Amino acid sequence: MSTLSPTQQAAVAQLRDLTNGGDDDVAISVLESVDWDVQRAAELIFGTGSLPPPPPPPPIPEFEIDDSEQRQPIVARTPWSFTTILTFPLQLLSTLLRFILGVLRIPLPRPFAFNLALFRPRRTSTRGNGGADRWVRELEEETGALCMSASGVDGATGAGPSTLTHRGPTDRKVLPDFTLGTYEEALRVCQRDIRIGCIVLVSEEHDDVPEFKRTTLTDPTLVRLLHANDILVWGGDVRDREAYSASLKLQATTYPFVAFLALQPRRTPRLDSSSNSASPPTLTVLSRHQGPPSSATSPATLVAHLETQVLPRVTPFLARLRAAQHVADTDRALREEQDRAFRETAARDSARIEALMQAEARAAREAEATRAAQEAEAARIAREAAEREQYAVERAAWRQWTRHALTGETEDVDGVRLAIRLPDGGRVVRRFSSKRTLTALYAFVDAQLVGAEGHSELSPAGHRAADVYHAMEEQINTVGVADAWWGFRLVLAYPRREIPWAHGTVGEVECLQGGGQLVVQMLTPATTDGKKDDDGYVSED
Repeated sequence: MSTLSPTQQAAVAQLRDLTNGGDDDVAISVLESVDWDVQRAAELIFGTGSLPPPPPPPPIPEFEIDDSEQRQPIVARTPWSFTTILTFPLQLLSTLLRFILGVLRIPLPRPFAFNLALFRPRRTSTRGNGGADRWVRELEEETGALCMSASGVDGATGAGPSTLTHRGPTDRKVLPDFTLGTYEEALRVCQRDIRIGCIVLVSEEHDDVPEFKRTTLTDPTLVRLLHANDILVWGGDVRDREAYSASLKLQATTYPFVAFLALQPRRTPRLDSSSNSASPPTLTVLSRHQGPPSSATSPATLVAHLETQVLPRVTPFLARLRAAQHVADTDRALREEQDRAFRETAARDSARIEALMQAEARAAREAEATRAAQEAEAARIAREAAEREQYAVERAAWRQWTRHALTGETEDVDGVRLAIRLPDGGRVVRRFSSKRTLTALYAFVDAQLVGAEGHSELSPAGHRAADVYHAMEEQINTVGVADAWWGFRLVLAYPRREIPWAHGTVGEVECLQGGGQLVVQMLTPATTDGKKDDDGYVSED
């Protein structure tokens, strides 16, 4: 009880109350047979219920099984129809006995709990899809044995399908390790793992089945032989759909029925031996055993058949198949490793090529950007040179017009005497009245920077000679920077002092009040290797 879930414990208590007490083991076994349905368990105990009618069986798929080596005739056996009549009085007696024991609160004896199927009317129709799991549980209940892996015999430590490991002694009988999948899954496992298969089919309609379960299926020698040779065992009751389908495919007519299957070479005749050797093996029925457990399905008969016929005949061929499969698996693993290494190498090469292409593209873009920058710089330099050349031409025209406009102007008599040294080494001396503007001084010097060979009555902007000073100031205002228009600056030779152009008179410049010697310092637009002044022009000295 301690291993049951709370829901299962409540179901046991409810069934015990309905039956006025009784053995807990019996209640648990009955509830397990009906999937813990308390109502159905009570109906089974009092004999008032019956199992629900099964749905129609599904279509049976075809499975290729080679049984050409089997030459024994198949004799059909018709089930006796009067068995139901014989068991009906026993069913009434069993129900009456259970009712009396339940009223007197006397526990049901254990033999009756383990052999409830002996007192039930037998059915010829198939049951619902209970599966191999339910059949194995019922087999354990009926025989009192456990599957070999669940009992821990011979070092078998795998978990078996039994749910009864918490009950019974540890030295109880053992059953083969039945696989709990479907019949088709069992066949696929035999093919995939290259194993011998043992198919066990029983029918409650046959009187030899209970003895077969108690003697043959629990025989220690047979169980150990199946376990030692890794033989896959699958079983079922033909009342279940899956087992009924297997019985049709194996052509089983007498029960109990045991068949051994394994992969064998194809028996189809070929034109030559090479094509026969290349054909894949097929799952073949090696032998069929059907009949009472005293002869055809006795433990001694099955053990002798396995040791003298099946294993000596099948084991070498299966060993060759396993060796070939191992070689194929090794080759496949090697190919997969080679493919993986090839993919990794290809990925590395692709990454390296892509990185190289990206580097080349980046270098090309950088080279293109550098070329474009150089072209832009060259265009800028050429444009600036052209602008300077054009400005020089325009400025020369202005200076020639200024020289022509100042030609008739007389020197001031009472002005300060200024000696002006020109950039070409020449020297001019002229007196300027203190009332003269710095524009007049700068215009005189500007006119000395060109020759007298060309002249024009009008300035490039259309000014006349009488408006020469006004034209100069107008151009200065247009350019915005006086140095940018004049292109030179006057510097007092000693003490050295610059005399920038301004709106003022010569008398307002303190250093010119006593006269002096001036030097014309030419200015050029600022460059990267020159000394830049605040006005953006660089002195040439």
